[in-house]
This record gives sequence, structure tokens and C-alpha cells, in this order.
Amino acid sequence: MKALPRAAQRWAARRPWLTDVALGGGLTLFDMATVLGRTPEPAGWGVALWGAQTVPLLWRRSRPRACLAAMTCWYMAFQVLSPIEGRIPGPFLLMIGVYAAARYAPVRGSLPGTLLCLACTSTADALGGHWQTPGLGSLEPISATTFVFFFALAWLLGCGRRRIDADAERLRELNRRLAAEQDRNARQAVVGERARIARDLHDVVAHHVSAIAVQARAAEEVMAPASVPAEAVQCVGLIGRTADTALLEMRRVLGLLSIRERELAPEPSLEHLEPLVEAATAAGCRVTFVSGYRTGSAFSAGMRLSVYRVVQEALTNVVRHAGPVGVRVAVAGDDSRLTIDVVNDAAPAGHVPAPGTGQGLVGMRERVLAFDGVLEAGPCEGGGWRLHAVLHATAPRPAQADA
Repeated sequence: MKALPRAAQRWAARRPWLTDVALGGGLTLFDMATVLGRTPEPAGWGVALWGAQTVPLLWRRSRPRACLAAMTCWYMAFQVLSPIEGRIPGPFLLMIGVYAAARYAPVRGSLPGTLLCLACTSTADALGGHWQTPGLGSLEPISATTFVFFFALAWLLGCGRRRIDADAERLRELNRRLAAEQDRNARQAVVGERARIARDLHDVVAHHVSAIAVQARAAEEVMAPASVPAEAVQCVGLIGRTADTALLEMRRVLGLLSIRERELAPEPSLEHLEPLVEAATAAGCRVTFVSGYRTGSAFSAGMRLSVYRVVQEALTNVVRHAGPVGVRVAVAGDDSRLTIDVVNDAAPAGHVPAPGTGQGLVGMRERVLAFDGVLEAGPCEGGGWRLHAVLHATAPRPAQADA
């Protein structure tokens, strides 16, 4: 996840505080302005007392219950002292404090605070002589009915917003954990597939190096009694010892990769594609196999193995994600490259695909890249899925490290 620029991070950190300043200061000035034009002109301390009700909103996020308590006290003081003559506005300013308490404080703290605020403000209205008999079905005049309605509305809105914020934060946390898990799985898949490729290449290379060692020892034994220069015999012996050292070092590297030696068995190759087709057919797929390469082509053992693994993974994905559908497998090429095409029809109606992590595609792409090739996979226009891979029969290059 890309980090925000430092300036954006500072602005994001200051934005809530600036919002509270604007809300508290703006409402304070607005409240004071609403009572300045009254007749008779109110006293300055009365205007200040009325405007002081909204000052605690500066701390509505950090101390929501203290903010509501302070606003309630200022409102009670104003109602009891009655410094301004005439009709006094209702509890609309206290609604903001109730909303802030419900949004930024837990229910067990905001609900008792709201009920206490309701009781105190109603008592202050009665003591200040502003109590009026509520009308049935109406919020006028300003009375206990008005307080109950607007306080309940503000508290419910605040609780709803608090729940939405909590759900959003929980989803963000789950998203962060999911992204981290996917990244970890992808890295593990890459490491595991590279280790598997290294094991396969070890089997291929070990065969040739072992042959070199055996032939070098045989040549050394044949050349020893003959009239051959001693330097030639030493060179042949050195070739054998170097081959032995290469095998030893290769086994050590594989040991570091924690790869266990497999039992000796024939390596799967291009000649073993028919069993893959038969296995997919046994799973219910209608497989059409087209072979367009020469059997005697001089492909390396590693390349033959990689082609086999790509076709194997592609057919496995078809069975797992599409089910019993029609599949066309085509392997063609010449002495310079091999092309693989696996195209399957759309999944039948009602088929539930098995969940996947995309690790199979990661492994196939690693194998193809090892032979300087390209791999494309995606949905077809008329439904279904198509996989296209090209492997070049040149000297394989090391796979690029992850960025």
C-alpha cells in the first residue's frame, strides 16, 4: 500500500482538529450574533454566556462526555440567570453535544449522559420560568417534548455513525490483513515454485554432470597405461573431480533450499502429455489434444519438463474452476521454440468453482520466464478461459527478482 506524501499525512492529522475549531468557533460567533439584535439590547455578559455553550465543541472528539457536560452546565446557567429577555431558542445547540457524545463515546457512557442532560435542562427550564405545557402531536412550544424528540434523534444519529465508523475500520483492518496474507502467500508460492524448479533442474543437470564424471574416469583408466602424455591424463582426472565437486555443491545448495531428494523416477516430459489428457478426460472433460512438434526435436530436458508442468497446471485449473467442459490442448513449435494453448469452454450453469489463490499462475509464469518466454491467461470473448505460453529453446536465463 503506497504511503501518502508527508504533507498529506500532516494535513490528514490536522484536519479533525481544524474541523472542530471551525465548528466550535463558528457556532459561537453565530450564536452571539443571533441575540445581539434583540430589543432591549442584551448585556454583554449575557451574550457571552449564550455563546459559551458551543465553546466545548472544540473537544468533542477527545472528550465527548465532558463536552456534553460543559454545554449542559452553560445552558442551565443561562436559563436560570435569564440575562436576555424574550423567547430563548430551544435545545438545538445541545443536540450537537449529544450527537458528539453518542458518536465518540461508547453507548454505556453516552446514554446515561444524554438522559442526565435531558433531566438537567428540563429542570433548568422549570426553575427559570421557561416551562411551557407541551402540546400533543406538536413540538411547539419549546418544552420537554422538544427536548426528548431532538435529544433522541441526535443520540440515534450519533450511535448510527459510530457503528458505521466501527464497521468501516474493521473492514479496513480486514483488508490490510487480507492484503498482507495474499502478499505472503504469493511470496511463498514463488519461493516454493522456484525451489521446485531448482529441484527439477538439479535432476536434469545432475544426470549430465554424472555422465561427465563417469566418462572422465573411464577415459583416465583407459589412457593411464597407454602412451599418452601425463598432462592429458591429469586434465581428464581433473574433469572428473570437478564434476564430482559440482554435484556435491549442487546438493548443498538444494539442502539450503530444504528440498528433499526424490526417489529416482523418469522425469515427466513431452512424451507424457497423453496421461494428463486421459486424467482430465476421466474427470469429465472433453479434451482434444493437438501435437504440432517433432518428436525428435532437440529440446532440453528442463524445457520438456516445464512444458509438461504448464499443461498439467492448466488442465488442473480447468477441472477445478470450470468443471466438466470441453478443452482444447495444443502444443506446437519447432527447434527454436514451443507454443502451448489451452482453451476451455464456459463453466456449465450451476457449477460452483473451487476457491483458488492464483498460485498456479505464479508457478507457470516462473517456469515460462526461465526460458525467456511469455505467458498470457484470461477469459475468452464467448466465455471460458484461454492460456497461451511460448517457451524459447535458448539458454535459459535466471528469473528476475521481485520488485
